[in-house]
Amino acid sequence: MDTIAHIRAGIEDAFAAYERKFADSLQTDNETLKDVFRYIHSKRGKQIRPMLVLYTAQLCHSVTDKSLTTAVALELLHTASLVHDDVVDDSPTRRGAEAIQAKWTNKVAILSGDYILARVISLIAEVRNSHILSIISGIGQALSSGEILQLHAGGSMWIGEEQYMRIIEQKTAYLFAACCEAGAESAAGSQKQVSALREFGKQLGICFQIKDDILDYSDSEDLGKPTMNDIRDGKATLPLLVSILRAPENEAQEIIRLAEGLATKDKSIHPREAEEDIKAFVMRFDGIGYAYKKMQEHKQKAIEALSVFRDCDAKRNLLLLLDYTIQRIH
Repeated sequence: MDTIAHIRAGIEDAFAAYERKFADSLQTDNETLKDVFRYIHSKRGKQIRPMLVLYTAQLCHSVTDKSLTTAVALELLHTASLVHDDVVDDSPTRRGAEAIQAKWTNKVAILSGDYILARVISLIAEVRNSHILSIISGIGQALSSGEILQLHAGGSMWIGEEQYMRIIEQKTAYLFAACCEAGAESAAGSQKQVSALREFGKQLGICFQIKDDILDYSDSEDLGKPTMNDIRDGKATLPLLVSILRAPENEAQEIIRLAEGLATKDKSIHPREAEEDIKAFVMRFDGIGYAYKKMQEHKQKAIEALSVFRDCDAKRNLLLLLDYTIQRIH
């Protein structure tokens, strides 16, 4: 049994009910949408976010119908954001397969994402909980705000660590926080429980994104997406930002030139050689080591957030998800 399957076993019945509800939520008579949704369903990832909703509900009291609906709504919101992001980034692949906009067209991708967002609104109306509605509307705004902040970060890809953290909180961490907060709320958790789980989710989400940044320098064939993708998209992540600050100015300027050349597809730069030079630079100035250190700091904050809960299977499985986030290889 793989790690994710082992963790998911603790909510096996609830997760099966979630899967049925997710599939039902994408039923449509439109043949093109049917094809798109069937494709999306076949290419879904590890389902960490709905697992967070279900486990936090279980930790507070128990998984309810509201928990299942909330898990589906948040996963659909995440799915729609990925479909739209691939259009914005002109990304040809998603999880090792063709992106929707590449397999169909930009118009189909955008409209499919819009349809999914409409389903999110419909599902949340069923929940009839103003707090959960507020959580989901807030995360929708944060995702868009984070993308725009990254696209227009002072007109440059070279940002400080503080601004980098703001971006990853909005783009990634707030969604994890929303899953945990909404899961607790769906099970009528106390204010103390809801706040603690929101903090746990935020810290786990930061760990998740920093790990993604580290994996962008991986040579693993299991990654399922091209490496150095962020730099080609004009997004400098933590390992490179820190290495730039640590390096002598002349070396830093040369790497900046190569990275900007990759982002702008400068024909005077050989992409493969530039990527190898940037990777070697990051390794030499220990950008990866610094990112690991920061990830461990946020892991500890996540563990501390769960200290308000007694030891139980749900808590142990949330900690296993945290460990998996840091140890994963793709």
